[in-house]
Amino acid sequence: MSAGRDQDTRDAQAALSGTAITSFRLNAQFLAVAEELSRPAGLTAARWQVLGAVLPQPLPAAGIARAMGITRQSVQRIADLLVEQGLAAWEPNPAHRRAKLLRPTAEGRAAVAAIEPGHAEFARRLAAEVGGTERLTAALAALADLSAALERLAP
Repeated sequence: MSAGRDQDTRDAQAALSGTAITSFRLNAQFLAVAEELSRPAGLTAARWQVLGAVLPQPLPAAGIARAMGITRQSVQRIADLLVEQGLAAWEPNPAHRRAKLLRPTAEGRAAVAAIEPGHAEFARRLAAEVGGTERLTAALAALADLSAALERLAP
């Protein structure tokens, strides 16, 4: 390998490590913010995440897990708690007899709606802090590109 290529490899390794460490920290920061935003609605970040995944349409636990990048068992546990609380319900899945679909109840939709004002305010503040909505949108695009690349390279 040439010296330039070795340096490129070292630079790529440093960028990968830095990106991973920053992503881990960012994940913890987002979870802390989500806990604060969801608490007044009687939810946790995890329960908000699962409810949010099924707002557009009912999904099986495996579908929610794929969308969120976590295990089906974790989603199942949270979904069962949401059902116990009356915030979600299981319904038959016409495509798969055993994999029921989770859907939010009216109470679940109301809980998520109660988070909206705080979420909107925090989004406004975060966008201002990073230099505007365009910069926040660009960060989202970069993260989505990185996630898609990792998905393509996954062993």
